[in-house]
Amino acid sequence: MADTGTGGLGCLVMAAGSASRFGSNKLTAVIGGRSLIARALDAIPQDLFSCVTVVSGYESVLALARTCGFSAVVNDRPAEGVSRTIRLGTAQMLHCSGILYMVADQPFLQQETVRRIAARWRAEPGCIAAAAADGRRGNPCLFPARFFPELLALTGDRGGSAVIRAHPEALRLVETDARELADCDTPQAFGQLEDRFSGSS
Repeated sequence: MADTGTGGLGCLVMAAGSASRFGSNKLTAVIGGRSLIARALDAIPQDLFSCVTVVSGYESVLALARTCGFSAVVNDRPAEGVSRTIRLGTAQMLHCSGILYMVADQPFLQQETVRRIAARWRAEPGCIAAAAADGRRGNPCLFPARFFPELLALTGDRGGSAVIRAHPEALRLVETDARELADCDTPQAFGQLEDRFSGSS
């Protein structure tokens, strides 16, 4: 993996949700012959990051992360909300100049979009760069190091959106296809994504 400036650029894959609405470990669900977590890891341009950390409570997810050469961090209390995943992952990469925060259930996300988010951040290193479609923000989001203290102070099921709401002037949107931002929290949403994948094949 590459070093992209002072401290390098980190990537945090947030894969620790309890998936209570899905009813099972949705990250092992398969679209087009590959699981959601495999597709999430496929979307990471490894040359772009000095380190990649995957936080999960699932050993199968952590094992896959290790085979990719990524750091694997156990979240043994996912019920505490996304803030715990953010704290665990951010703490591993405090030396980085910025961290890209990715969710693990966007099967259409492309490496090129990740690269464009990083490029937008490099053009203005103090900004928060985020994927968007038609002006509506989605994931991933890249936060510079100046926001790490606020990310580490998050509690409960509050994520990076809370930090963005506190600093709207720092947000820069990177437009992409709305399909890339689609995620799935329920079996019904997953079925819709399957249909969209089949229709694009």
